[in-house]
Amino acid sequence: MNYVLGIDGGGSKTVCIVMQDTGEVLGRGKAGSSNYQTIGIKGTLQSIESAIYAAANEALNSIKYINIKAICLGLAGVGRATDIEIVKALIQDLQNSKLLPITWVSASNIVICNDALIALVGGIGGDVGVVVAAGTGSIVFGRNHQGKTKRVGGWGYILGDEGSAYKIAVTGMQAALKAYDGREMSTSLVEAFKQHLNLANIEDLIEVIYRRGWGVKEIAALAPVVDFTAASGDEVANNIIESGVQDLVKATSTVIDAIFSFSSNCEIVTTGSVWQGRCKMRDRFAGYIVAKFPSVKVIFPRNEPAYGAALLALKSLAREGQ
Repeated sequence: MNYVLGIDGGGSKTVCIVMQDTGEVLGRGKAGSSNYQTIGIKGTLQSIESAIYAAANEALNSIKYINIKAICLGLAGVGRATDIEIVKALIQDLQNSKLLPITWVSASNIVICNDALIALVGGIGGDVGVVVAAGTGSIVFGRNHQGKTKRVGGWGYILGDEGSAYKIAVTGMQAALKAYDGREMSTSLVEAFKQHLNLANIEDLIEVIYRRGWGVKEIAALAPVVDFTAASGDEVANNIIESGVQDLVKATSTVIDAIFSFSSNCEIVTTGSVWQGRCKMRDRFAGYIVAKFPSVKVIFPRNEPAYGAALLALKSLAREGQ
């Protein structure tokens, strides 16, 4: 019996699935971030190796050995040809690793792609439709029946990530400080951030953000403060949430207009932590999108992205006729 690995490498976590060539999932492992653009190739390798190790050991509870026939890595920050070459070298390191309790039957069936594609395949169960991923970062990606793709966003926390947890958190803190200065209208966000971070004064945000070495992940984790404040009726916080929704609606509309006809009944899957908040971002988003494109359907993910990666690995076997 042969097996494949499906790996979802994001900005906050890495998930690996061991799947039998019948489609059965036998093991699942989790580790830290594997976005090499932010943590480097060494850190990425360590996270992926740890996730594979955990998934393989779980699978070994029900089988004696694992022959890996194909692997798909869907990684955040991977899209250019240079990125793919770097990841290929990383896979070579994995195949040479003495720590992993697996054997590699073939080195040729390797799929390397952006994590948006595996989120689409896992969420919808196929490779046609649109995925709107809004977690630590954000990206919208679509693929039509002709194989044409369109990506909007995914430019990272400095250049993009509109509608993401990071952008919501930063905008919320900026609004709190502007209110404290008297430059903008008052907002409950000032007290909300003080309480959440146990600050004596909102000015202490300086110490938290600049002096503690906080990165994108830690800052993005503050988005629920804005979400909760918006759900409590704060106008400023609600405007921040609404702006994020509109950014994601515009990005999604751009993808649909580019590769689908107005009457296409494609599915749109929403993934990521932003959609799970109290202020109903997902309901707002779905309402705007369906009003604009009545034939589309906004769905919850049917499976996780790592599952989509495993399906793409299996598909690579089918193309090879193995």
